[in-house]
Formats: sequence, structure tokens, C-alpha cells
Amino acid sequence: MRSLRYYESRGLISAERSTSGQRHFSEDAVARVETIRRLLAAGLGTATIADVLPCVADPATQTTVLTQRLINERDKLTEDIEQRIETRDALERLIQQAPRLP
Repeated sequence: MRSLRYYESRGLISAERSTSGQRHFSEDAVARVETIRRLLAAGLGTATIADVLPCVADPATQTTVLTQRLINERDKLTEDIEQRIETRDALERLIQQAPRLP
């Protein structure tokens, strides 16, 4: 629930309010939250995500500035993935050289 409030405060999702003040999210909000979580897990910040989300719904809203920003984010992710693969491979080499487990 705290995450939803945070996403709402950052303008990433919106909710209708009942007369008693309860939040009611649309069905689309579920898919939107999944997208937000994937992008956060990939290392994107909420400001970038706020710029990207409208393009997910309507690709025609994407600007050349946003495209360049997305390219930069993609390149950072690629670098991170490559570093993680190198680390995994180094761990694999250590495992292969280690004494066998009983």
C-alpha cells in the first residue's frame, strides 16, 4: 500500500476517491504498477518513469529528447548486465576450482 501512495505522490498512477476518502484504482493501474516496478528494478528513477509511461500508452507522444534519454538508460542497463555477467562468470570459475561438496 505504501508503494501505491508513493507512486501516486510521484504522479505515476492516479486514483479516484470515494466519499469516505478511500482510493479506487482502475484496472489499467494494475498493469501500470507492474510496468513501474519493472522499470524501477531495472534502475530507472521515478522522474524518468514518469516521462516514459505516457509513451507506453501512446508511442506518438515520444519526443526525440526522450528517445535520447531512453537510449542512455538502455546503454547503462547494458553495461550493468555485462558487469553482472562478468561477475557471474568469475564466481563460476571459483566454484569450478573449489573442492567438491560432499
